[in-house]
Amino acid sequence: MSTQSNSRSFLASLGGIARRPEAGSLVGLVIVYVFFAILGGAVFVGAPGWSSWLNIAAEVGIVALPVGLLMIAGELDISVGSVIPASSMTAAIVSGHYELPAVIGIVAALGVGLLVGFVNGYLVVRTRIPSLIVTIGTMFAVMGLTLGFAVLIAGSTSVFLVPDAATKTILGTFIGGMFNVSMFWWAGFAAAIFYLLHISPLGNWIFAVGGDLDSARNAGIPVRKLTISLYMLSGFAAAFVGVLQLMTYQSAQVAAGQSFIFNSIMCVVIGGVLLTGGAGSVIGIVIGTMTFAVVNQGIYFSGLDPNVGSLIIGALLLGAVLSNDTFRKLALNYATKKS
Repeated sequence: MSTQSNSRSFLASLGGIARRPEAGSLVGLVIVYVFFAILGGAVFVGAPGWSSWLNIAAEVGIVALPVGLLMIAGELDISVGSVIPASSMTAAIVSGHYELPAVIGIVAALGVGLLVGFVNGYLVVRTRIPSLIVTIGTMFAVMGLTLGFAVLIAGSTSVFLVPDAATKTILGTFIGGMFNVSMFWWAGFAAAIFYLLHISPLGNWIFAVGGDLDSARNAGIPVRKLTISLYMLSGFAAAFVGVLQLMTYQSAQVAAGQSFIFNSIMCVVIGGVLLTGGAGSVIGIVIGTMTFAVVNQGIYFSGLDPNVGSLIIGALLLGAVLSNDTFRKLALNYATKKS
């Protein structure tokens, strides 16, 4: 009897894992890593390979985490692609062009991200225009302002900054010459947002807003303040990545950051977050980000045509959308039977 009981308990545990929203993304990560490990060989599974895709995952992951929170809450933020160059250009002009202390440039850069996030959130809650349209509008506005101010103040679309040793060590150094310090910042962001979504009461509010906005409002949840705060968090994270890039490469470019727009959304969707909102997890977003980065860098180590990488990412994205609905139905059916 005890053997049968243990067996049933084990199967129930496996069933519970399979119903988790990040289950599909974990399977996808294992498959793509094994695939590229076979093709890439010892170099890919060694330190060069790990540093390559972890460095990519760290920057995209910092942006993807708050974007994921917004998607769970039923919103989108396309403007992150313009906040990254705007923040790095702000810090470069303040601390490079005007030669003020690096900390002042960093604070100014993060302030730009918070301001753009506030404008996004305010416009979304006050006008009820779809967030996709609002953030596309702010994206082009910020891009135009960044280009205009860069040319007006610095006379160029690129500005250089040589940070002091302490700032470089904290925000832009490579450990062992390969692993960027941004990985530790990514881990810190993931831990903080995990607490926010899965432990603090705010997490229930985010899920409730994404599940049913009207019901959440009727339940007394401060929907407007919550939405604006989430957009400000997204802007802050994008600005922080802009600062990391500036301190790492010591140059700010007006045209940088555009790839983050759809890459961050892909990481979130691959990680099991529903496009309709109301479901998702931080662990899933992290796994989705790792999956994207493995494919992105595995192509170069394997020697395959770069177009194959786009094909794999597209297949993963479609598979994630289909599997997310499947896992959600499994979880709902299980909950119904259990009750």
